Amino acid sequence: MKFLVHTYGCQMNVRDSEAVEALMLAAGYEKAADESEADIVIVNSCTVRDMAERKAVGKCGNLIAAKEGRGRACRPATAEAGRACRPATAAIKIVGLMGCAVKRMGTDVFKSLPKLDFAVGPRRFGAIPRLVERCLAGETRILELPDDDEVPTGMDAHAGGASFQSYVTVLLGCDNRCSYCIVPDVRGHEYSRPAREVVAEVRALAARGVKEVCLLGQSVLRYGVRNPAWGPDDPPSPGGYTEAFPRLLEALNAVDGLARIRFTSAHPKGCTDELVRAYAEFPKVCRHLHLPVQSGSDRVLKEMGRRYTRVEYLAAVAKLRAFDPEFAVTTDVIVGYPGETEEDFEATRSLMEEAGFDNAFVFKYSPRPGTRSAALPDDVPTEEKERRDQVLLADQQVRGQARNDRLVGTVREVLVEGPSLRNAARWSGRDSGNRIVVFEPSRPVRIGDLVQVRIREAHPQILIGEI
Repeated sequence: MKFLVHTYGCQMNVRDSEAVEALMLAAGYEKAADESEADIVIVNSCTVRDMAERKAVGKCGNLIAAKEGRGRACRPATAEAGRACRPATAAIKIVGLMGCAVKRMGTDVFKSLPKLDFAVGPRRFGAIPRLVERCLAGETRILELPDDDEVPTGMDAHAGGASFQSYVTVLLGCDNRCSYCIVPDVRGHEYSRPAREVVAEVRALAARGVKEVCLLGQSVLRYGVRNPAWGPDDPPSPGGYTEAFPRLLEALNAVDGLARIRFTSAHPKGCTDELVRAYAEFPKVCRHLHLPVQSGSDRVLKEMGRRYTRVEYLAAVAKLRAFDPEFAVTTDVIVGYPGETEEDFEATRSLMEEAGFDNAFVFKYSPRPGTRSAALPDDVPTEEKERRDQVLLADQQVRGQARNDRLVGTVREVLVEGPSLRNAARWSGRDSGNRIVVFEPSRPVRIGDLVQVRIREAHPQILIGEI
């Protein structure tokens, strides 16, 4: 039987979906090329924003309709794809929903999707092959919700293949409790995977040809804070590191065959002197940090429960740039948080300028059920949220151009990701700062190669050069 997994949301969901694929393959199932040949379709859901949850639930509804002969599961984007798309009524036997939306909705998931075969929360994805077997035996409407402290199985499962990049989850859950965020409610309490497990997983990936790993956690710099990640029988740090996450970077930097280490997402409180020293001392650790700021107003930051001030955030950025002016810092920003005034918004604009972000992702505030901010009046009009969003994006275009202009004439080491999407004659990859670099190959290159590219042209979000 063939299966397919659809993924909505963050990198954590992408990694969970990959683990599910590996577990299904190990259980004897075959991966389908598309919905038209799938017997089992699993949707991995996101609930951070309302629209993301609605898309995942809506997708399940379409799949159930196709299963019952009331619609088409395959929705082609082009006429050519449409000719190759056939109704999936004969193929689909099981539709399942996994992930954060299931934890938020609980038993209500079957009110929205009464003919859903199974639903499973984000820390129970290891049970999916077993749930599929139960469905094939005739059961339906199976719901499995994890406890907030549950340790999932299958965390180290990776699908086979020749990928040169891989995600590795090191920290599950979140205990930060920001006022607008539903993640702690759906992902549970923090759990740091034992360091020996993480190192063994990365060694196995490197032996398989993986050149770059990205370590994942909702607030990854809190690795080892709530539960010890290093046991008494783990080797000591040769460099004298005492903090759990820098120690992990030290261990991974020594893995043979691995070329790069990235991690996301971070909190300013984790930008310690030991972390900065790890960046400076370990060449495999990429010179980039995604450091969400959310607001530049101290009043709004306090309302959000972010646990730092404007001055503390800027000090963290300055610490990272002190040893490398080219160090790339990217961020997330929310506009239109309840009560955000024009003065608050201008404080965010000025912080972004002072920080000199290499890139920024701007989100318009929307309340999520059960969060503290959901009880506040959503009093910034939609039109004003849109205006503030566009102002910050326009600012960032100018800022990104200025940051990238400084790199013209420099030589960047680029990990090749494949042909450029816009020009097949060019190739594309990323430098250590996670900047997209498009280049003209003067010699044959392969996906996964590390090449030296001289930059000759800069744009706000892209660099262009040649080997």
